[in-house]
Amino acid sequence: MGRVRGTETTSPSSPFQHEETGRDAAPQFVLPLVARIERAEPPARTDALETAARAVLVLLSDERAAGEGEWAQAVRDWQDARIRKVVRRARGAEWRRAEALPGITVTGAHAEVRVFPPVPLDGWPKDLARLQVSGTELDDPEPPPAPEAGRPVLWLNPELEMSAGKEMAQAGHGAQLAWWELSEEERATWRAAGFPLAVRTAEPAAWKELTRSGLPVVHDAGFTEIAPGETVVAEGGSRFCPLPRERRP
Repeated sequence: MGRVRGTETTSPSSPFQHEETGRDAAPQFVLPLVARIERAEPPARTDALETAARAVLVLLSDERAAGEGEWAQAVRDWQDARIRKVVRRARGAEWRRAEALPGITVTGAHAEVRVFPPVPLDGWPKDLARLQVSGTELDDPEPPPAPEAGRPVLWLNPELEMSAGKEMAQAGHGAQLAWWELSEEERATWRAAGFPLAVRTAEPAAWKELTRSGLPVVHDAGFTEIAPGETVVAEGGSRFCPLPRERRP
């Protein structure tokens, strides 16, 4: 898939919206993400969200996902259809089995998320298929601080209540939209820095302004947990991931 401009990400042709398009006729794929959630020491919610978003970027920027790389065709097939991400949880032996499969483990402050190349919607590897989607309820022990200056921010819709797993997938969607907006040089700069970003819940008044700013907006298809609608706005940073604004009526 080529670059997707901000004006297209909010159109009916967006891969994140559930309206019948040519994308629905294509074979459907999903990007699996597995979060390590041990009973004794689960990660903080915001740490998990940010790590999941970075994991999507790490996979998209991996040489195996581009050109003639071993994951490239699967990534192309996935991006040509609906962009689906599913987050499952693992602990103990489950996590060790997941780590043995081809993929990339990305770490945050304490969170660990493993991202795998896309698989057919009904063709998950058995060691991933048996993992549960539920049970990803996470909390922040204290409110996260304001985003660090210069970092891009993925703003969550303050009017929605989602599980941590659902929010992790939505943060991944927002990171992917931001990635599509960037030039190769901008992508390389962001990657070299380790994909710094923040995930925060927007204030209600700020959310309305963000959705009218021309920035990339994730329109969830509404397959799980919530009705179709806007979930995340990707705001670029002054140092990484520059995303121009274009105010709309």
